[in-house]
Amino acid sequence: MVNYPHQLKGKKANPTPFKTKKSTVDFANRGMSFEAAINATNDYYLSRGIAVIHKKPTPIQIVKVDYPKRSRAKIVEAYFRQASTTDYSGVYKGLYIDFEAKETRQKTAMPMKNFHLHQIEHMASVLDQKGICFVLLHFSTLKETYYLPAKALIDFFQIDKGNKSMPLDYIKKNGYEIIQGAFPQVPYLDIIEQNFLGGDYN
Repeated sequence: MVNYPHQLKGKKANPTPFKTKKSTVDFANRGMSFEAAINATNDYYLSRGIAVIHKKPTPIQIVKVDYPKRSRAKIVEAYFRQASTTDYSGVYKGLYIDFEAKETRQKTAMPMKNFHLHQIEHMASVLDQKGICFVLLHFSTLKETYYLPAKALIDFFQIDKGNKSMPLDYIKKNGYEIIQGAFPQVPYLDIIEQNFLGGDYN
């Protein structure tokens, strides 16, 4: 049984009025990928002393190594291994932050094939330790980005072990839309502050 942290229990707080407006800023229009926009956001938080959050390196399996010189090794063949946990982790106001980021071109659902059982189990473990865990879901065709608490993802995954796509309606009901900005591009800490911590990082 997963004991979820108190921050993720209960009903969602009412969104603040300024969040009801659509933003005209879109990182894709500036040639940025979703991942690049998240990385730029994390750089913004770091440079201003707001949070320290980094992308975890993808494990690499080395297949072949050449030694052109005795003192030098050269990797000539390698491949990326499946990530064992989530994409990003760090600390904010003394709280452990852990999240995954997924993107789709679909308009009505997020494919659950993008999530693996070991990632779900990792998220559940983070929640057991009272960490703040979530997923950032970007619908590139719609130009919409959502913050979905890990609890909502885990609950949906447990329905059929991730075989179904997660409807956008479910994401809207259980998550929060992130209004894209100029700086930072994907201000996900706003969601954490307004709905779980009840404060402001500024």
